[in-house]
Amino acid sequence: MAKKNKRNRGPKPGSNRAERVAARKARQEAALAGPYRPFEALPAAECDLVALRAFIASATARVPFADGYAAAGEADFTTILPGAVPGIARSRDAAKWGERGAATGVDGKVTQALVALQTDPEPADLTGSLAAALEWAAQAAPGSEYRGGTSETGLADIVDPQAPLDVVVYQDFSWWFSDGAEPTPQVQAMLERANETIMPTARLTPKSGIGAPWWVDAGDRAHLRWVRPEDEDVLMKAMARLHAAGRLTMGEGSRFAGSFRTHGLVVPVFDLDNEMHHEEWYAGLDQLDAWFVEALGEDAELTAAERSSRAGIIGRQVTLR
Repeated sequence: MAKKNKRNRGPKPGSNRAERVAARKARQEAALAGPYRPFEALPAAECDLVALRAFIASATARVPFADGYAAAGEADFTTILPGAVPGIARSRDAAKWGERGAATGVDGKVTQALVALQTDPEPADLTGSLAAALEWAAQAAPGSEYRGGTSETGLADIVDPQAPLDVVVYQDFSWWFSDGAEPTPQVQAMLERANETIMPTARLTPKSGIGAPWWVDAGDRAHLRWVRPEDEDVLMKAMARLHAAGRLTMGEGSRFAGSFRTHGLVVPVFDLDNEMHHEEWYAGLDQLDAWFVEALGEDAELTAAERSSRAGIIGRQVTLR
């Protein structure tokens, strides 16, 4: 009788080896699938959602619900909430809320739900978790708090995919509280500690409207972090062309510092002279924006110098989780 060939037998189900094989297979499949873009279904808002989740400290943006999606009240995306919870709902004075177009609720109050993009713990399924939070927010009762969950509903079925975000940046976290609320001493102390972490931040708008350039004053230097929507390979070729031509710059007082990858998008970073107000960088931004548009439109093969530039840019790139 022939001997059984043990080499052809797979790992025993439930064994440590089976778990390692499954994990390796999952990593290989993820690599073949390309970078995960959780907000890809919302092209008009994707770049700002990535910024709000990855590096903006204190900001909100009204949720533009999709046409036909039933929502009982208002909802805002936020950077982070007290305790890093995923969502809270509160009453707001409708008279102060008039510019938002919200309908007046009971006793002149309107419900506003806040959905956080920065939470603790981090959700395993960001897209499903955010969809569930938005479903809750659309019908939330004042005073309620969302504790988490997942949904199979697509983000584009809840949020208008063609609506850009109108982001409001704050210099503190006072927006955490309902109108007229008096925080306890413990909460006030937490608020003061949180306020100390905020750096001056501003959203700039390029003439092309492509991507989300965010200016941040980090103290010794200021930075411009430009969240870009292009495929990584396409963007890297354009950046390589600009770098080789000496155009990967915003002018005097600026320096290309590198790039990082987060949420499937690449973010070029420029160090800036922090003695200049953020609005003083518009000339440099518009020039770089025009160069980006030109470089992205080229389809010729990269030259040797451009290939060298691309290798250097990729070599310095980091990935943020």
